[in-house]
Amino acid sequence: MSLHKSSGVLILLAVLATQAAILIAINLLFPGTVGDPMMLTSRWLGLVAVVGYCLKRASLTTWIFGSMLIGTAIGTDFPEVATNLKVVSQLFLKLIKTVIDPLIFGTLVVGIAGHSNLKQVGRMGWKSLLYFEIVTTLALLICLLAINISQAGAGIELPVGEVPLQGTARTWQEVILHIFPENIAKSVGEGEILQIVIFSILFGIGLVLVKDGKKKQVMLYFTESLSEVMFNFTRIIMYFAPFGVGAAIAYTVGEMGLGILVNLFHLLATLHVALLAFLVLVLMPIALLLKIPVIKFLKAISEPVSIDFGTTSSEAALPKAMEALDMVRTSVNVIGTCLATSVIAKWEGEFGLPIVENPDLILQGAEFTTEMPHATKN
Repeated sequence: MSLHKSSGVLILLAVLATQAAILIAINLLFPGTVGDPMMLTSRWLGLVAVVGYCLKRASLTTWIFGSMLIGTAIGTDFPEVATNLKVVSQLFLKLIKTVIDPLIFGTLVVGIAGHSNLKQVGRMGWKSLLYFEIVTTLALLICLLAINISQAGAGIELPVGEVPLQGTARTWQEVILHIFPENIAKSVGEGEILQIVIFSILFGIGLVLVKDGKKKQVMLYFTESLSEVMFNFTRIIMYFAPFGVGAAIAYTVGEMGLGILVNLFHLLATLHVALLAFLVLVLMPIALLLKIPVIKFLKAISEPVSIDFGTTSSEAALPKAMEALDMVRTSVNVIGTCLATSVIAKWEGEFGLPIVENPDLILQGAEFTTEMPHATKN
């Protein structure tokens, strides 16, 4: 398409989007002024403009945010259809979860066995673990303070039976025992990521100790190939990300009404304030100290962040995040920082969203210190 034609298409799309925005604004300021059929038409004309813009940009992040708008419109205008779209988002999450376990296994084994120097791996390991625990604790502290100050979701009433139940607290002995797998097949089946990590680390160390170089190389080639295949598998699944994210938003709006978005945006604003505080107070000093290209890093994680937000699942964003970090050629410390930021997203999903659904679950005082160790183990 020539430059002249492209400019004409963009102008047309801008006009459609502006027209829809004006009509929606008039209807909000003066309810009843614009009839429902006209509002419906203008809204979907605006969405046509959004689709045109997405086609022009051809970016996964753009498509994901565009699908959120389309999902919101479907949930508002066709709630009966929207409530049946939950299966689409669940299908996307299931596909993502099939990638996580073999991807973690392959990358960890290659990372450990590829060095062939257990002393170096050990030094790197304890430093990374110490770094991760400190930064993660700071991330959780910021998030806990933010959600308790904002009180996001206060006043929402869920239908009877949908209020999440509080589980029984684990003792520290149970927490430690839960980290180690008793059956790797059971760990994979139940999605116990930390148990899979422990198994992969021990497997990698065992591979380093193999004396026969030929046998060792065969297994190393296998795990390298497994990682590469899983990254390609992830790229295929990511083509379905806009559908999964859009369906999740449509189901939420169709099931709970458009008003739920106000509380979700309140939660989103709280999340962004927490992320900004974490960025300024924790991430930036570390990045400057280690001379990390922050702008390049932030661009690389933009897609994983958008996937995480749309699906409210950090697991869905993990494969893409690992691929992005590999492209940036980051150090272990940067990976630790990314994991720490993902803890904020994971905490918002596992703790923040239940708080939105049940404001009585807001943590108070000493409960901060009792919940943080359980959260950091994730």
